[in-house]
Amino acid sequence: MRHAVVTGVSKGLGESIAKLLMESGVHVTGISRHKNAKLDDAAKANNVTYQHYACDLGDLEATEALFRRIGEDIFSIEPDTVYLVNNAAVLEPLDKSMNTKSADVAYHIQVNTTAPMILTNLFLKKAAERNVRFISTTITSGAAERPVYGWSAYCTSKAAMNMFTQTAALEQDELKTGSKVIAFSPGIMDTGMQERIRQSDKDAFIEVDQFRGYKQNNQLKDTDTVGGVLVDILTDETSIVNGKIYRVTDYL
Repeated sequence: MRHAVVTGVSKGLGESIAKLLMESGVHVTGISRHKNAKLDDAAKANNVTYQHYACDLGDLEATEALFRRIGEDIFSIEPDTVYLVNNAAVLEPLDKSMNTKSADVAYHIQVNTTAPMILTNLFLKKAAERNVRFISTTITSGAAERPVYGWSAYCTSKAAMNMFTQTAALEQDELKTGSKVIAFSPGIMDTGMQERIRQSDKDAFIEVDQFRGYKQNNQLKDTDTVGGVLVDILTDETSIVNGKIYRVTDYL
């Protein structure tokens, strides 16, 4: 039996990944602030289980408590493989760094960096204790590798996750656990986050016209297409390169 935990499943890429994993015969636990009834239907159609937990990943104590419980439930049944997809993320604050508020920056780092690090660490430990194959991926961004005006928090949080991915993978290789930790850069997709970007004020985000052009010129990829690439990578378990930052542009 294979089981996946996916964060940010209420819509967009997270919804697509959860759905496509279930279509591949994987049981899924979804984490998001809001429930997505379509995923219940997908589970029934594919004869797998789907369970949803409501959680704000910006709440450190609640997040850690929930994932300890989920980890215990999943690993105790000793599945063949456990996948973790750290998809949930926020873009805001979107403004010049000198204008951002401390509370907004702290919340951003908690959701985009602290939460996925904690979740991955918890599951790595459980996998080692139970001798279960574990594969973790975090959704990263091209913004992790270049500075973007107005995106100081987002660039920083995604760059941090790239380095965490490489460091955690190095450790697992050294320990010979067999666990894999990778990241996946999905490119530009037709999502709610892209819609919020297009609504930005040019004073806060000077590249806004370029992003509006992506939509006008039909350059935004469908989330099912992008999610399919990631699911193919995850389920081809023997071919995964530990610590690699996979990019959708290498496949599409």
